[in-house]
Amino acid sequence: MSILAWIILGGVAGWLASLMMNTDQSQGIFLNIIVGVIGAFLGGLAFSFFGGDGVSGLNLYSLVVALLGSVLFIGIVKAVRG
Repeated sequence: MSILAWIILGGVAGWLASLMMNTDQSQGIFLNIIVGVIGAFLGGLAFSFFGGDGVSGLNLYSLVVALLGSVLFIGIVKAVRG
């Protein structure tokens, strides 16, 4: 997957995750992209660990994987920060 696809997928997944976790007002577009890309990586690792496919391209399945990973990442960050 190209770097542009990672940025687009990460931006959308990070934005949706920040809306779901109520952190959108404190994050800008760049932080949403970073959260989404890290979330896509974490979601891909988690899905691969349980026998599924990770992020495979710019499609709906990859968006779901990235979204779940982003929500997990935001939850971890919120738990650490208090």
